[in-house]
Amino acid sequence: MPGRAAAVRNGDELVTNVLTLAGELGLQARTQVRVARRIWGAVRKIDVVLTQAETRRTLGVECKFQSSQGTAEEKIPSTIQDIAAWPIPGIVVFSGEGFSPNMVAFLISTGKAVEFEDLRAWLSLYFGLPDAP
Repeated sequence: MPGRAAAVRNGDELVTNVLTLAGELGLQARTQVRVARRIWGAVRKIDVVLTQAETRRTLGVECKFQSSQGTAEEKIPSTIQDIAAWPIPGIVVFSGEGFSPNMVAFLISTGKAVEFEDLRAWLSLYFGLPDAP
């Protein structure tokens, strides 16, 4: 991501950045929240669950990072479907140069995904927080 001083370098850093942003916005955050099982029996976990204390409004966040083109993005459509099975609303937050233009277009078209650089404004709107600088 040219021109970004604080570009995300890996998936763990993306989760950390989401947690940092949540704290800056006054949101509570939990990681790796167990939510049930997938159809094949694997435990389903949400990367980050954000909660606004005053309203108890919650949002699940799946963090997806891809530094180079590869097959990881082929799993993204199933992630979008997986979110539909959660008992709370959810989104995919994505970052990295490895997502193809077609995958970025797909993600944004779902209405269930946002690039990390746009997350502050998205969360402010979702949780009814004051406009971010």
